[in-house]
Amino acid sequence: MDSLFDPAETETGTHDSSEAAPLAARVRPSTLDEFVGQEHLLSPGSALRTAIEQGRPHSMILHGPPGSGKTTLARIIASSASAAFEELSAVEAGRAEVRAVLARARERRRGERDTIFFLDEIHRFNKGQQDALLPAVEEGLVTLIGATTENPYFELNSALLSRMQVYELEALTGEELREIVRSGAVELGAELAPEVEELIGSRAGGDARSALGILELAAATAGSEPLAVVHVEDAARKRPLLYDKGGDAHYDTISAWIKSTRASDVQASVYYLAVMLEGGEDARFIARRMIVLASEDIGNADPQALLVAVAAAQAVEHVGLPEARLNLAQAAVYLARAPKSNASYRALGAATADVREHGHLHPPNALRSASYPGAAKLGRGKGYVYPHDNPAGFELDCLPDELKGRVYYTPSGNGEESEDPGA
Repeated sequence: MDSLFDPAETETGTHDSSEAAPLAARVRPSTLDEFVGQEHLLSPGSALRTAIEQGRPHSMILHGPPGSGKTTLARIIASSASAAFEELSAVEAGRAEVRAVLARARERRRGERDTIFFLDEIHRFNKGQQDALLPAVEEGLVTLIGATTENPYFELNSALLSRMQVYELEALTGEELREIVRSGAVELGAELAPEVEELIGSRAGGDARSALGILELAAATAGSEPLAVVHVEDAARKRPLLYDKGGDAHYDTISAWIKSTRASDVQASVYYLAVMLEGGEDARFIARRMIVLASEDIGNADPQALLVAVAAAQAVEHVGLPEARLNLAQAAVYLARAPKSNASYRALGAATADVREHGHLHPPNALRSASYPGAAKLGRGKGYVYPHDNPAGFELDCLPDELKGRVYYTPSGNGEESEDPGA
């Protein structure tokens, strides 16, 4: 019966030597020794490398940016384990295709052969589709390797995640890309000057597939001429920008902007703003975060900061992009350079803690409303000192009796937030 299923298997750990195949496929590494990058996962003695070398694969999620080696690593794992390799893309596959893979895996198991099931873009599967994979993973019918560019902790079911090890791959460094480009040049029979290697590596944005694609197109453009910088510039007109408005990049970049601005690093603040704008981030989202930061991290050290942030938000609504980029940039620079204080933020937090612990305590009778009939009989307003007539009114402790003496707000001393009588 094996012959019925073998044709569906994918050969693992081999280069596609066809000249019609893309360069990336022709130079795809087939062993760990050929694999470039991800030293934090594959260094000698590491758990993942040891498992691969010993042919003991386990179900895992490979999470990383495009061109970081997820598919290649999955193929190497299958080859090292002498297992059949089944590959599907969650973009195109459904339950029928998955059932067919599992049926073939069950047939192979009768012949004591293992199956590696590589599911690319696994985050595209909905909850039901992900749940359908659970029994096969639990019983060891397949070793599931899922690949995703999205944060798996956002996109995958916790039940599936609990049965798989998550490995985060990183974008390749410039030197790693240059090493890959050199191997591609050998395959093409091209000679590369150091400046050409470096330019391809920098333009690829950490993506090995992109680097080899740029090299292949540049070589084709050069023809019989020596491959030069001008050919690379033509082949890579725009540097790839890895930004997903709904995923890691969205959260990581706004986090970096907030923390850089809070730290008064104006250069980093402007840079991360540019990353978000170039990545297509919603300008209103950026403006909202500016308004929050103006009160949370600047506060009364510079009260003008809140007005600037609100004005930027209004500009986004009234002017719109692309012109509102200038308004956001002006606001980002102002917020980064402003003196910082979180005294108001801390004061509210401390007061909130007391509210939650003690409940809504009644204000002192002197402060309660005396504007209705019968209020005087209840003692409302009795003993109130009007500060404009009697300066002693400015010295009163107006907190509920149970909280007299509490201090929530302590001025930071930065900028406009100096010590004052109301502290």
